Amino acid sequence: MVSRSKAKAAVSSVEVPPTPPDTTSSGNSPIEFTIAQATKSPNLSGRTDYTRWRLLDEAGRQTWHYLESDEEVKEWPQSIADKWHLNMPTGLPDLPTPKTPLDSVKNCLEFFQHLQLPPGNWACEYGGPMFLLPGVVISWYVTETPIPDHIATEMKNYLFARANPEDGGWGLHIEGESTVFGTAMNYTALRILGVSEEEPHMIKARGTLHKLGGAKAGPHWAKFWLSVLGVCKWEIVNPIPAEFWLLPDWFPVSPWRWWIHTRMVFLGSGFIWSKRWTFKETALVRQLRQELFAEPYESIDWLGNRNTISKIDNYHPKSWLLNIINWILVYIWIPYFRTNWIAKKAEDWNWKLIQMEDKNTDYSDLAPVSMPMFFVACYIREGPDSFSVQRHRDRMADYLWVKGEGMLVNGTNGVQCWDTAFTVQAVMDAGLAEDPKWRPMLTRALEFLDDQQMRENVDDQAMCYRQQRKGGWAFSNKVQGYAVSDCISEALKAVLLLQRTPGYPQLLEDQRIYDAIDTLLTYQHSWSGGCASYEPARQGEWLEMLNAAEVFGRIMVEYDYPECTTAVVTALSLFSKYYPDYRATDIKTFKAKAVGYIRNAQFPDGSWYGSWGICFTYAAMFALESLASIGDNYENSEHSRKGCEFLLSKQRADGGWSESYRSCETMTYIEHPTGSQVVMTAWAVIGLIEAGYPHRGPIEKGLKLIMSRQRPNGEWLQEAIEGVFNKSCMISYPNYKFFFPMKALGMYAKKYGDSPLQ
Repeated sequence: MVSRSKAKAAVSSVEVPPTPPDTTSSGNSPIEFTIAQATKSPNLSGRTDYTRWRLLDEAGRQTWHYLESDEEVKEWPQSIADKWHLNMPTGLPDLPTPKTPLDSVKNCLEFFQHLQLPPGNWACEYGGPMFLLPGVVISWYVTETPIPDHIATEMKNYLFARANPEDGGWGLHIEGESTVFGTAMNYTALRILGVSEEEPHMIKARGTLHKLGGAKAGPHWAKFWLSVLGVCKWEIVNPIPAEFWLLPDWFPVSPWRWWIHTRMVFLGSGFIWSKRWTFKETALVRQLRQELFAEPYESIDWLGNRNTISKIDNYHPKSWLLNIINWILVYIWIPYFRTNWIAKKAEDWNWKLIQMEDKNTDYSDLAPVSMPMFFVACYIREGPDSFSVQRHRDRMADYLWVKGEGMLVNGTNGVQCWDTAFTVQAVMDAGLAEDPKWRPMLTRALEFLDDQQMRENVDDQAMCYRQQRKGGWAFSNKVQGYAVSDCISEALKAVLLLQRTPGYPQLLEDQRIYDAIDTLLTYQHSWSGGCASYEPARQGEWLEMLNAAEVFGRIMVEYDYPECTTAVVTALSLFSKYYPDYRATDIKTFKAKAVGYIRNAQFPDGSWYGSWGICFTYAAMFALESLASIGDNYENSEHSRKGCEFLLSKQRADGGWSESYRSCETMTYIEHPTGSQVVMTAWAVIGLIEAGYPHRGPIEKGLKLIMSRQRPNGEWLQEAIEGVFNKSCMISYPNYKFFFPMKALGMYAKKYGDSPLQ
């Protein structure tokens, strides 16, 4: 295998929708991918005809299509899932009022089965962050990719719907207060989409932006994208040196040591920054220069405002070390030592890594932060007619999602494997998997997970710094191709449970199960026993001193996570039940260290901090499950008992739990101002049941709240946002309100019997 250093040196049941027409031949592509002859605004309307939207799922690739003709509408009928995602009436009937927990589960399944897509997975919005859509829209504009009118119209509607009702701005995420980042970027996106600067929403947003200091006070990513667009000058962007990738692998701060999302963003933005590439000046660019700043554009000291950032955006201020490094780069390295030869060598190696990422993901890339950057990089390097540019244009559709409010950009290209695995487990926990009514639904889910297992590692794994993935599952689909420890674990548990249940086929042979275990066992940190997400940490937390994003925390390296650690531990326990001899010693050692980490990660008040869901409630559910998997429960374990007592101390008078996203930011438990939440209540109840909490009263009180919120058709309505990443940015998991309540209700019925709650 070629070494990385040598490579661098060498670089100079359910309602099944009818099969839709073939989108390649029929012209139903989500976006038209011909080059625009001139940069012009789309033609906006008030709203598109929602009866013409269709969600297409091709082996886990999800794209929305807008049908222009009546003939297409007739050939491709709208499904119940389409209607539900678009907030249209589904026509599903009201169901008998549930009397017992299992009645409630069955009512939910009666509804949720209709949302299963033909390949066997469930889909949903994965929105929340408000900086994703602008990056996509700006990348379209600067690559002269025409934006279809129906897409522009619904993006406009979504941004208007999510503007702060008080000041008209936008935040980092949908529940956050207005920031320069959110307001400057989304204002820019709306102008590109064709909204007039005199539109009332825009006047209000512009006033808020100017009060916050204007785009000059934006964080690093805002300044980067506005410089690509030509609204800012590159001098205002702190250096993103592509030559960092030329550092030897042993060097402590080499980018390959960074968290995968950070290094992918650094890779794409660094290539563009090195080129100082800027889009051509247009009338819109000139107008934005006058609209986005609180002072005259011509008077701005670009270089002097590199570190100007609004207080509301500055969640993670730059460290003294990063400020020194930036000063050296700006005033010494770039003017005196960064020769054209060094710059070209760095750009060539960056480009090689971009090509490998594109190849290994079929141009979908890791996520919609780095993907638009890679898209622009391909446009710069290979030109508008290149295959790489055309394929990126096509793949961008994978991230777009339409809902009742309009069109947004998802945080990944879906939640396919993750939500499907949890749905299977929820039905299993309720003891309903052998019910013939649900067998077709679950069989299709098993077939989907079978299809989505990654059978090989990526090409050039070592050269492009990728983690082993053979036998694993991604969060979304196998094309995106990034295995994640808890995604592997939850999918593996679903597969093992179904394949060992009478009436289900064994689709994954033993060797494929072993492959998954072999990969899972690579995620543990030897020094702590905890498990990471995408890959084991490659450097220590001190590297956060180089966090340049400002709006996020814990972004530079991988960490230990109670959620991921629990998922792996419980998957290994289930595997050993069926395969007691395979790597038995390794698994025993792994689990002992992992549960040791769970104990050590507990806070003095009995809580655990959650990094992927909100927040202490989410982490407690997983941590208590970890402890229970080795026999630690409320009666015999101080850690389990303290965890239960923490949860009980947060139960509200109505029986529910209500945690706010503010907990993630402050690392202290804060209640949500809207009151009890169904999803948080389900998490707490699951944790208490897992721990063997002996008193049924608090558990039943929580379940009664969950059942009281269930709609007559079996669904629960969306409440507060459920997910988080990097401490400060929230993200939506709308299907959580289905399978976690089902899991809580089903676990109770299995343990205590299915009788009416007292």
